[in-house]
Amino acid sequence: MNRYLSDPIASDLEKKMVLVTGPRQVGKTTLARALGDQFSNPLYLNYDQLADRLRIQKSDWPSTHGLVVLDELHAMPQWKAFLKGVFDTKPATQALMVTGSARLDTFRQAGESLAGRYFRWRLHPFSVREFLPQVSGPDQALETLMRFGGFPEPLFEGTETGRRRWQNQYFTDLVREDVLEFSRIHEVRAMRQLVELLRRRTGSPLSFESLGRDLGISAKTARSYVQILEALHIVFLITPYHRNVARALAKAPKLYFFDWAYLEDSQADATTSGARLENLVASHLLKHAQFLSDSDGTPIALHYLKTTSGKEIDFVLANDKGEPTHFIEVKMSDAVPGFTIREMQQAHPLAKAVQLVMRAPHGFDCQGVQVRPAAKWLAELAA
Repeated sequence: MNRYLSDPIASDLEKKMVLVTGPRQVGKTTLARALGDQFSNPLYLNYDQLADRLRIQKSDWPSTHGLVVLDELHAMPQWKAFLKGVFDTKPATQALMVTGSARLDTFRQAGESLAGRYFRWRLHPFSVREFLPQVSGPDQALETLMRFGGFPEPLFEGTETGRRRWQNQYFTDLVREDVLEFSRIHEVRAMRQLVELLRRRTGSPLSFESLGRDLGISAKTARSYVQILEALHIVFLITPYHRNVARALAKAPKLYFFDWAYLEDSQADATTSGARLENLVASHLLKHAQFLSDSDGTPIALHYLKTTSGKEIDFVLANDKGEPTHFIEVKMSDAVPGFTIREMQQAHPLAKAVQLVMRAPHGFDCQGVQVRPAAKWLAELAA
């Protein structure tokens, strides 16, 4: 089965090196192997495997490989300098793809420059749009994703037991193994406690001072721990909307999980959870924005809005000029638009005000606000 990035990545591989990042087990290796079928004699090497590591260190592969995939290369010392050398000396007929989940996103921050040599793509869990061909319609796609999340293994197994077993192993491995790449072994217990705390604070403005008190650590350390979880693609943060970027960054962000099904343990709660639905929509909007950015350079920023009177709107999409293009509220069943979203639509008439409702049987407009069934609206996003 082709993922939503299969075709654009295949096209880009004809021009430059491709870097693919995303959470662990989101399907990067499966995507790479599937793309290999389009090339003659493809080669897949994983730096975590000793035999592959030795071949990578020696650059020991012939020019007859039409595609070379290097996985988890960020674990290699001086990997950017190595990668630059490999790309600059490879034959023109050989495509190069690099995949990874942690630290690969830091390639632009320091060290050897890869400027002009790569295209970047960010792979996300399945969304309503991407999962739609597997089911009978948007409503079924949304309900299934609400129950099992968007990661391929639990989603396609489709059982509550399978989801719980996958999540237990997934988060245990991430905290035990990947966190050690960023921190010290005595911090692993605190990181486990932090993940549990964040499950209950998803979608709320995040206070690092409060987190620090609950964990018995400083606010600065709590912030650094959250940054590690963000670098590992376990969580993502969105900042409040403000035309002044500095002021927005100074205010409390909201946090969401890439695996929105991690928010509740009970099967009965899965499709009636407003928190899970809000997290799912946040993940869909992030996937939409990053796909447009990676595919054609369209800069879209995802925020939330908190007014001076303390009222909130769940999400704001803004263009490269900082102008809002969408105000988005998420509701389980309430189809009546609230005062705040109506007020924002009136203040920004060029922006679309949308209220997504899980249980809405049909869409309608009300005082400038588009009230829409969540499943159908999400199915029309870019990815």
